[in-house]
Amino acid sequence: MGITTFPTIEKCTLEGRARDTIVANLDGTLLRSKASFAYFALVAFDVGGVLRLLFLLLVSPSFSILYYFISESVGLQVIIFVTFVGMKVSDIESAARAVLPKFYSEDLHPESWRVFSSCGKRCVLTSTPRIMVEPFLKDYLGVEIVLGTEIETYKGRATGFVRSPGVLVGKNKANALRRIFGETQPEIGLGDCDTDIPYMTLCKESYYVPRNPRIKALCINKLPKPIIFHDGRLIKKPTPLMSLLIILWIPFGFLLACVRLSVMSLLPIPLQYYVLLAIGIRLTIKGTPPPRIKKSKDQSGVLFVSCHRTLCDPVFLSVLLARSIPTVTYSLSRFSEIISPIKTVRLTRDRASDASIIKQLLKKVENKMSMFHGTTTRGWKWMDAFFFLMNPRPTYEITFLNKLSYEFTCKSGKSSHEVANYVQKVIAETLSYECTTFTRKDKYMALARNDGTVVKNT
Repeated sequence: MGITTFPTIEKCTLEGRARDTIVANLDGTLLRSKASFAYFALVAFDVGGVLRLLFLLLVSPSFSILYYFISESVGLQVIIFVTFVGMKVSDIESAARAVLPKFYSEDLHPESWRVFSSCGKRCVLTSTPRIMVEPFLKDYLGVEIVLGTEIETYKGRATGFVRSPGVLVGKNKANALRRIFGETQPEIGLGDCDTDIPYMTLCKESYYVPRNPRIKALCINKLPKPIIFHDGRLIKKPTPLMSLLIILWIPFGFLLACVRLSVMSLLPIPLQYYVLLAIGIRLTIKGTPPPRIKKSKDQSGVLFVSCHRTLCDPVFLSVLLARSIPTVTYSLSRFSEIISPIKTVRLTRDRASDASIIKQLLKKVENKMSMFHGTTTRGWKWMDAFFFLMNPRPTYEITFLNKLSYEFTCKSGKSSHEVANYVQKVIAETLSYECTTFTRKDKYMALARNDGTVVKNT
C-alpha cells in the first residue's frame, strides 16, 4: 500500500468539520517543503554561532544520504545530534519561540491549511524535535497536541541523542497517536509520504498531500494570530547554499564591518558621507530636514523621533545632517557607548518629561539588509552594529516628516502617552505598519524573558 492510494487533499470537504479532530504531519504536509535543514541551521547559527553552522553544513551530505537512501530515522538522528549537542535547553526553547515562527509561517501549504484550520481539534505528528516546533504550532496555528521527537538532556543541556522510542517516524508515529487517543479514531489524517501511512490508517478519513514545488505559500495574514515579534540575525532561510554563502562571507564581512566602524568612529562627521558611500554604505534622504538651530533664549532644540531600526539610526542621521546629533537611549551596552561617534544620554523619567516639551519633528527610518539583521533582543547587543555593517550593501533611507503640530504636543494639554501614541501612529502609517499596544518591555519579555535593560558592564 502506497501513500498515493489515498485521495488527494483537494477532495476533502470542509462542511461540518468544526467538531472533528485532524492529525497531520509537519514537513511536506503542513509545510510545503519536506527539507528541514534550514530550520536546524537557524537554531545552529542563532544558538551555536557560525562554527556550529559550519559543522552542520559539513555533515549535511551524510545526513542527506542517510535520510533519503538508508533510513529517515538515522538521518534525523545525525542532524539532531550535530545541531543540539551541548546546547542549553533554554537557548533552544528561546530560538524556537523567537526565531523559527517567522520562517515556518512563510512555508505553510495553503491546501493543507484549508483543511487543517476547518477542524476544531488539531494534532501534529512530526519527526522534528518537539522543542523546535511546539511554540509555533500552539501559539500561531492553534494546535492542541504536538507529538514530536523528544531529545535527551543532562543538567539543562541537550546531549544530542533522542529519547526512546526514538525519532517519530513510521510505526512510532502510529504508536504515539494510540497513546493519546486510545481506541478513538481521529476524523481526518493528512500525510505526504509512505512513512505516514501507519498513523493515517488509524483515522476515519485520510488524505494525501502531493508535492508541488510551484505552489505558493499561504499568505501570513490568514493565520489565526499575526507574528508580531521576531528575533534572530539571519534574514533569509539558511538553505545549504545560503548557509555556505553566509559562512564564506562572514570573515570578509567582519573585516569590512571593522573598517566601516572605524570610519564612523574616527572621521569627522561632515566628512563621513562620501567615505561611507565609497565603502558600500548607501545613505539617502527624503523630505525636508530642519535648519540648524542657533542657540538662543528664543529658540528651543529639535527632537527627532525615530522608529529605531538599529542602533545606527542617530549616527546616520548625524552623517546626513553633517552635524553631531546627541541621542537619548533607554539602555546601551558599554561597548556601543565607547565606539559611538555621537553623544549618548540615558533616558530617565525626568528626561522623558523634559523631552516632551521640546519642539518635535518626526523622522522615519528604513534600512535594507540582505544577509543579517542589525538588531537583536536575545543575542549580544554590542554586536548589533557589526552585524548591520557586515551586510554587503547596507542601505539607510531617512525620511523627514512634518513637524508635530501644536495641538498634538504636551503644551496643548495632551498627556505624554497621547503624544507618544500619536507619533507612533504617524510613523507606522508612513511605513505601512500596524500599531500595537505592546511596549518595549512586552517585546523583550516575549522574546528574551527580561525587561530589555542592558547591563552596564557588558
